[in-house]
Amino acid sequence: MSIVKIKDKTFKTFIPETEIQQRVKAVADKINRDMEGKNPLLLAVLNGSFIFAADLIRYITIPCEISFVKLASYEGTVSTGTIKEVIGVNEDLHGRNVVIVEDIVDTGATMKRMLETLGTREPASLHICTLLVKPGKLQVPLNIEYAAMEIPNDFIVGYGLDYDQQGRNLRDIYTLVK
Repeated sequence: MSIVKIKDKTFKTFIPETEIQQRVKAVADKINRDMEGKNPLLLAVLNGSFIFAADLIRYITIPCEISFVKLASYEGTVSTGTIKEVIGVNEDLHGRNVVIVEDIVDTGATMKRMLETLGTREPASLHICTLLVKPGKLQVPLNIEYAAMEIPNDFIVGYGLDYDQQGRNLRDIYTLVK
């Protein structure tokens, strides 16, 4: 186990890179089975999901496309509860099978907003794919078909997730030391 210090906080290894990769591959395998013949559009939510999305798409063996959207709802370690769309979707989603790729779902507010916004564009289907989900924090019912891992309510960094824009480059996922 290793310890890292980011700004004023200390974190310890929570999920090692090898386990993350096994879980990402398992999610990709399920998408490969479920979406065969459908040419899904993976819609990755920046900034946090970029590493997960990159690894995920490399494990996907069926024809697919990828695009990106940027939403913001965090300041430091706390969700502000206000979601603002920074970069929108430019693709025509009408009749497409869309897989939203997110780094983490905790309250579900961001994902609910994404589903509502994307649903107005008449996709054939909308699916949620997330690296991490915090079932103990979910405040809205969501059908998360593709979740790599469930975690407790701890604050985490690494593998794309940040603390005040730092720590995204860490290969493992770290949890805050109290």
